[in-house]
Amino acid sequence: MARKAPQHEDRKGAGAEGPIDGVGLVRAWFWERGWTPFAFQEEAWEAYRAGASGLIHVPTGAGKTLAAFGGPLAALADERQGEGESRGLRVLYVTPLRAVARDIELALKEITGEVVPWARVESRTGDTKQSVRARQRKELPEVLVTTPESLCLLLTREDACERFAVLSCVIVDEWHELLSSKRGTQVELGLARLRSFAPGVRTWAMSATIENIDEAARSAVGERETARIVTASVERRVVIETVLPSEGGEVPEGKERERLPWAGHLGMPLLPAVLRVLDPGISTIVFVNTRSQAERWFHAIAIERPDWESRMGLHHGSVDRGAREKLERGLKTGEVGIVVATSSLDLGVDFAPVERVMQIGSPKGIARLLQRAGRSGHTPGGVSRILCVPTHAMEVVEVEAVRRAIGGGAGGIGIEARRSLGKPLDVLAQHIVTCAIGGGVEVDVLYHEVRSTAAYRELTRAEFDWALSLAVDGAGLLRAYPQYRKVVVEGGVARVATARAAQMHRLNVGTITGEATMDVRFATGRRLGSIEEDFISGLRAGDKFVFAGKVLELKGVHDSAAIVRPAKGSTTHTPLWAGTRLPISEALSEGVREVLGTHADVGTPEGRAIARLRAIQGAVSHVPRGDEALIELCSTREGSHAFIFPFEGRLVHGGLAALLAFRLTRASRTTLSTASNDYGFELLGPDGFDFEGAFAALGPDGLFDASRIVQEAGESVNLGEMAKRQFREVARVAGLVFQAYPGSARSGRQTQVGASLLYDVFMEFDPKHPLLEQARREVLERQFEESRLARTLARLRASRLVVKRIERPSPLSLPLVIERVGARMSSETLTERIRRIEEQWEKDASRSTLRGRRSR
Repeated sequence: MARKAPQHEDRKGAGAEGPIDGVGLVRAWFWERGWTPFAFQEEAWEAYRAGASGLIHVPTGAGKTLAAFGGPLAALADERQGEGESRGLRVLYVTPLRAVARDIELALKEITGEVVPWARVESRTGDTKQSVRARQRKELPEVLVTTPESLCLLLTREDACERFAVLSCVIVDEWHELLSSKRGTQVELGLARLRSFAPGVRTWAMSATIENIDEAARSAVGERETARIVTASVERRVVIETVLPSEGGEVPEGKERERLPWAGHLGMPLLPAVLRVLDPGISTIVFVNTRSQAERWFHAIAIERPDWESRMGLHHGSVDRGAREKLERGLKTGEVGIVVATSSLDLGVDFAPVERVMQIGSPKGIARLLQRAGRSGHTPGGVSRILCVPTHAMEVVEVEAVRRAIGGGAGGIGIEARRSLGKPLDVLAQHIVTCAIGGGVEVDVLYHEVRSTAAYRELTRAEFDWALSLAVDGAGLLRAYPQYRKVVVEGGVARVATARAAQMHRLNVGTITGEATMDVRFATGRRLGSIEEDFISGLRAGDKFVFAGKVLELKGVHDSAAIVRPAKGSTTHTPLWAGTRLPISEALSEGVREVLGTHADVGTPEGRAIARLRAIQGAVSHVPRGDEALIELCSTREGSHAFIFPFEGRLVHGGLAALLAFRLTRASRTTLSTASNDYGFELLGPDGFDFEGAFAALGPDGLFDASRIVQEAGESVNLGEMAKRQFREVARVAGLVFQAYPGSARSGRQTQVGASLLYDVFMEFDPKHPLLEQARREVLERQFEESRLARTLARLRASRLVVKRIERPSPLSLPLVIERVGARMSSETLTERIRRIEEQWEKDASRSTLRGRRSR
């Protein structure tokens, strides 16, 4: 929060100089606690007093909230308002996490109650009590904590212009988390609307982990204002340690020596090593990357250490909110000692009692690891400690790359950049309806208002008019259907068409979408959380599965809920949630290439693990440098293999594999199958397929040409089916299909069917429909990271190609083989095959070492 300080004169001691001003009162609040504000906090307060907007970018736990809130609070204090008198909403605090709004409200109340006693602090989210909502409909408090979705609902009020007229400041928390998403776009549009209601309003965003600070600041304050950047050199040391299998020592009878696997992402072979360092007496958050992985790890730890179960908890987005909040309270009070969690605990509440953080598997991004590490030692000057548990050998390289990046190594690699989305029309169409409901809006004014945001600065009038026509009558094809007539334009002013249209919009506002899910409940009605419909549809009554940290038995499905009962024993049947595996980030990819190509330190267990990987890879094939592109060619009984290693993440590699397969087979009738992971991809052809000749015929320019990505991607993969799935989200956000109805909700299946019907109609009668085009663009970016794919192709064209013919898969290529064949081979057969390859690797490495000694 602030530095500890010696005693100071309190606020009542102003003496002959007269009463102190608002900033002085804020300082006095600090001094009374023995603190001195940091220089960056003072800078932010003075910048606010000068009328500036901007971004506060300081480490997690350094005191961002007080830096952002102190300025507007001081301004409130300067008004010297009388007791009981209200000036309306002055400060709006937007957080992306509904679950932490109450905690933020309490934190702001603490300082506000002493500095400005007459000012009220409240929150408004989906969890707010009806009595509080009723009071807020009559009069908003001076300080309001809310979410992007609740802000949109506030903007739909008929008197929104009057309610926000005296607003002086908007604070946006965790801006890096919002920025590159449709929720962030929604916030940008909401901020532009607020600026039209209150032209003097100042915007202050907060972030701890973002690379492109200036660009992020401009996105927060809009295109028409200069952003002030407030940063700090607050010491916040991050210590990264690694948990690895034991080296050497005696192996108990009947047990195998612990080994670091060569592939996999669950990391269960590392369980013994993790159990050796876990202790419920040391408050620890164990982060994993997927909800399925969280379920598996919590269950595995509970089985091995049943004596810990009462002090453990499981936290992810599908667990019932009440259970999550209870767990968070236990973590803060110290009653809970170990929590297994996903990104659901990345942000939000400050868990000061947390002493240590553990990360199972690579975090896949530098900023993500910093964010998670910051959950421990969450005080200014505190040391954040994170124990990384690599689930396979290459993840040791990833952890070392993060360590170098944080320490300024790896060629100056930094954390990841975040950017505004490029004018998504579905979000714009929803916003137009929001503005029409909220008292109406002049169409020409709204167009210029929207263009003042970073996301829509390149929006054309034709694109805006089309989005408006979508809100007016469904934009042509849907004109005959009354449910799409939401807005009427008269005299240049857009207003809501009917009360029913306003009601449906409010029920479905927002950009958060997901797969079709159903509740999981006991027969008593107690809710455990939600699970994807596809998983439940694959079970029969009596089947057991793990969910919410419990072994459950499915009794049946009733009223769109899976009815379960507690079951005894154990099971490995765990739900899979769509889209939860993260690709390695671009910044981390660069660091991995640097570490793999240059690593030489063997003085630590991590260094020895990387050295062993490099030694075996070098003996079997080649260790690529940062300026090289490695291609391995191999023949097995499955056919001819080409393994290519750009180290650019599984999404880019999936797109690259499809493109190269398309280019290589264009002139022949050969079919190539593909597999990809974060480090490379495999092309598998029939026995005797001449990859080397095919590569030579195309040459680097033809092989890695980036000029026809969009066209060839559509020809090389089933882009139509992918776009159809993505259109469901686009249609939902644009308001063409609804999930919620008055008094009830449609199932996910019903929503999907409605969107699919619209997609088919548009494809047949209007294939250039703007929302179809948007769905295709989103597929290319989300499934293949199209912009990153183009940069990768350009880098590969400039790299030196190293082609190696190998006798068997190398440490880099074996995980790709496992990725492809693992699902159709028994675990015993696969394990035995891997063991034989490992034994041969060791022999190759020994011969290579011996040859090296002889040459010297």
